[in-house]
Amino acid sequence: MKKITKKKRLLKTLIHQKKTYNLDEGVTLLKKMALSKFIESLDVAIKLGIDPKKTDQNIRNAITLPYGTGRLTKIAVFTQGKNEIIAKNCGAEFVGLHDLIEEVKNKKIFFDIAIATPDVMYIVSQIGPILGPRGLMPNPKLGTVTEKLEHAIKDAKSGKIYYKNDKNGIIHTTIGKINFENEKIKANFNSLINSLKKSKPIKLKGSYIKKIIISTTMSPGIQLELNTFHI
Repeated sequence: MKKITKKKRLLKTLIHQKKTYNLDEGVTLLKKMALSKFIESLDVAIKLGIDPKKTDQNIRNAITLPYGTGRLTKIAVFTQGKNEIIAKNCGAEFVGLHDLIEEVKNKKIFFDIAIATPDVMYIVSQIGPILGPRGLMPNPKLGTVTEKLEHAIKDAKSGKIYYKNDKNGIIHTTIGKINFENEKIKANFNSLINSLKKSKPIKLKGSYIKKIIISTTMSPGIQLELNTFHI
């Protein structure tokens, strides 16, 4: 018989699988379940009532969380000339063009956000098949293709997150760390929800946000009550 660990026994006593929770209850439970030796991230999965096969219903956006994500964001900037100096001075971890592209192709570097200046996008497009599936391809609509590198890097470092639905119509993102104060977690969460509301497809019929699950890096998910968010 498979041995049930102490942690699993604790989790079973805390969570009622068929119950939904308000945000305060959910966060309180997650904090009780965060038993790892490291500070776990607080993740959100949101099931949308969209049809991912329809281009005009896909969701992709970016927001700056009021209290950041609590983690170090590694940034790659694809640019050339004097913009390389600007990017390095602003704290970007990886800066360059051809050499940087080769490192990406050879899987020698890993980063959270990619930013590019418009003049090099025709070159950066060659690694689109690598960056695209990872949600890292620079995009002017998200502010990651820009001449204003200082502003873009500062936003990324201060807690800007980029989100999009997957093939099942689900948004996955991180809104902070489990050691954040509850009010800060709520503020970050509400910013995400408000951003999603503004991104609702005009032609969408029926429910837009169908299910919200919150979890930590190592915990099971907790389903939230939708009627508490005025969705």
